[in-house]
Amino acid sequence: MRPRRSHPRKKIAQLLLLLALGLPQNAAAEGKAYQSATYPGFAQWRAACAKLPGNRLLLGQAAVTRLETALPSFAEVDSALRAAFELFRNGSMSPAGNWVGAKPKADEFFNTHRAYFLKPPIPFQPFAQKLQVPPGSEVTFHGDFHGDIHSFIAMLDSLNQAGTLDGFRLAKPNSYMVFLGDYTDRGFYGVEVLYTLLRLKLANPERVFMARGNHEDVQMIPRYGFIAECQKKYANQFNPALIGRLYDFFPVVIYIGSGADYLQCNHGGMEPGFLPGALLDAKPGVAYQLLGQVTGGTFLTRHPGLLATADVARRDFLKANIRDYTPLAPMSPMINGFMWNDFTVFAKEPGLGYMEGRGFVYGKTGTRIVLDASAGTTAKVRGVFRAHQHSSAVNPMMRRLVAGNGLFRHWHEHDSLARANASAAVLRAECRLEHGTQRPLRDGSVWTFNVSPDSYYGRGNSYKFDTYGVLTTGDAFADWKLRVVNQAVPILKTLPAGQ
Repeated sequence: MRPRRSHPRKKIAQLLLLLALGLPQNAAAEGKAYQSATYPGFAQWRAACAKLPGNRLLLGQAAVTRLETALPSFAEVDSALRAAFELFRNGSMSPAGNWVGAKPKADEFFNTHRAYFLKPPIPFQPFAQKLQVPPGSEVTFHGDFHGDIHSFIAMLDSLNQAGTLDGFRLAKPNSYMVFLGDYTDRGFYGVEVLYTLLRLKLANPERVFMARGNHEDVQMIPRYGFIAECQKKYANQFNPALIGRLYDFFPVVIYIGSGADYLQCNHGGMEPGFLPGALLDAKPGVAYQLLGQVTGGTFLTRHPGLLATADVARRDFLKANIRDYTPLAPMSPMINGFMWNDFTVFAKEPGLGYMEGRGFVYGKTGTRIVLDASAGTTAKVRGVFRAHQHSSAVNPMMRRLVAGNGLFRHWHEHDSLARANASAAVLRAECRLEHGTQRPLRDGSVWTFNVSPDSYYGRGNSYKFDTYGVLTTGDAFADWKLRVVNQAVPILKTLPAGQ
């Protein structure tokens, strides 16, 4: 993805209007607590989703003209969305004291009748969130779903069996869930995934959080399948504007911490144009901050070491294209780094580079510079949990994600570019790639979670297991623990031979 984008408002507005766009006109219809007569609990929802054919089965068909759905009427989705909007307006985002700097305006950010992608537009206002949890808390993480409802249900089943969940409700004290973006597109059950996220959020308002991925963007969903999915399922019932506005309430980055130690949790990569020190220093345990002007150019000036670590062949390009700007949309006038950027695989690669079609790529040395600059008065950002960096084709990154059982720590000490295409056996034995249940956390590390398997990513890379991580915080960062959980996804058992 090129760093500079033309203003997309006009194009997006035309696309959405062609898709029977209509923002909610009846304010009285919004704000009701969500109740479902069809799916009052998780068991009913699980049973409905179990009847759906798998993504990988459908991907093998030449064309899919009609899609089965566990939500035959968009009214069920609509009511959950409106309940979520009411929660965002009146939950922890509501008090001005929970915002570092200015709280967003009620008639703009919180007004779901308006949008930055329609006329008259309101400002696009991406924001960061802080979540401070007590020592001993458990935080469950999952990477991209891309419309894979079967893996999502398998995850929730696993958490119910472990006693972490009771249906949709978090049963354990001090337990949280964080999802790392890309919930729809490239799969056939994006609406089921979003509905499941909303059920979890509405049951656990301040303990379930969804980061905004690069596909949580009204410019992406007409291009990568979600709009087509919903049109096939709902025709004129579908209201894409409600989905577009939902995305605006997802933080582009969540800083999760205990005591003075934090992890940066987001979909993409580093964004040196926003530094969270003031947010981490804020007194509320749950706090928010608008990104405002993104000052990447200023960062390069004040931290010349970042450019000094950069790919020499790209240095002039990077200096010209990492600059200060005011966001107008997720990809305009620049891509948002928290949603889009990537990381190098090997420790000796440059500290900063650029990949056409993806974004800026941060290496070990460059990431360390940005993490150090992200500190508050006492708080430190110790590492990054993220997703995003996946391919349907076998490549060095996907080899390591599969060999690492769905979770990869970048810049392994015994790995190298010379072994880029090594087998899983070599990666585990000779490169000592971590693949066990318990993983040690290291200061400055970056962890990428794999995409769920009932997808063209899973088909292309021949894996059939889903992965989530459970982080347990401690009194000090050295006491934090990360447990990796894998489970088979039952729908994959129905694949034809050879798939």
